[in-house]
Amino acid sequence: MKLNFKVVKKSKNTQARLGTFLYNGKMYETPMFMPVGTQASVKTLSPEEIKDMNAGIILANTYHLWLRPGEDVVNEAGGLHKFMNYDGPILTDSGGFQVFSLAKPKDITEEGVVFKNHLNGDKLLLTPEKSIEIQNKLDSDIAMSFDECPPASASYDYLKQSIERTLRWAKRGKLAHKNKNQMLFGIIQGGYYEDLRKFSAIETVKLDFDGYSIGGVANDHESKEDMYKAFIYSTKYLPEEKLRYAMGIGEPIDIIEGVIRGIDLFDCVSPTRLARHGHALTKYGKINIKNAKYKKDFTPISTECDCYACKHYTKAYIKHLINAEETFGARLLSIHNIRFLIHLTEEIREAIKSDTLLEYKEEFIKNYYGDQYGKK
Repeated sequence: MKLNFKVVKKSKNTQARLGTFLYNGKMYETPMFMPVGTQASVKTLSPEEIKDMNAGIILANTYHLWLRPGEDVVNEAGGLHKFMNYDGPILTDSGGFQVFSLAKPKDITEEGVVFKNHLNGDKLLLTPEKSIEIQNKLDSDIAMSFDECPPASASYDYLKQSIERTLRWAKRGKLAHKNKNQMLFGIIQGGYYEDLRKFSAIETVKLDFDGYSIGGVANDHESKEDMYKAFIYSTKYLPEEKLRYAMGIGEPIDIIEGVIRGIDLFDCVSPTRLARHGHALTKYGKINIKNAKYKKDFTPISTECDCYACKHYTKAYIKHLINAEETFGARLLSIHNIRFLIHLTEEIREAIKSDTLLEYKEEFIKNYYGDQYGKK
């Protein structure tokens, strides 16, 4: 079912938007942080736990599911929702980011990308048509166009050629898209060049996608200022009535700054990755639960958090689990970190409603980063 997205309020002092969409009888609000379930599973967590965190859209990875179990297996199971038992909305990426990390420049052609399967070394070819065919069979609610993912540090000339190729691939993918219940998003690239972002956005919008993503801002950037400029350069040319998605963004301040610049959706693997390394996100910054000072700390990760981990367990216990390499420790920290970012977007939405988003940002920075924000 296609998400009937609506912008219901615009911020008075920023480009932020409050949006809504109805899915399976439930109303969801944006801005939204989307947990990543690469292999049809958010690492260590159950779908029930994900829903308990008040999650909305979650992600799955086209490349990984293509290799195993295969899109035909998922299709035969009834699609991703039935396969992984998640009744909320699901977005699949195109596989492009993973493929380009495995490919060499000479292997990128007009047809698609040749690369080695990271599991067994087999040579594979992924084309715009194949990426869309896989996603059609996975039956996600939002599919992504297959784009080239050059680093932002690539030369101007290379980025320009890459954008033009991505536009040709977008047209091919749109023609190949056959799942009428699935939305298809176009992707804006262009590094940190204003004219390239403008060109990419205007030409992609001409193809009339269901929503638009801003790519190339999470894989290689010089500074946060560059990232935020890329947001502005892209969103100013996107239609007001369609969803906007910044790919791979999970740092709390980047989510806030992205919302201020008109973005609705964010995703990142960081909350579960940080959890596996013993890190927890809190209102007063990121902490390392492995530090010795937590050995006899019998308080929750955060007294202000309403997640399962904070309601039932202490830092001392979670530190013990992480040190003992018990997977329950990573599970508890994953629950907490994902809930932290979802709660962050809940607070952002309330700030948009009350037109206090800039004040909220300043208060967040003071609490989370202290005097260190902006220092090298």
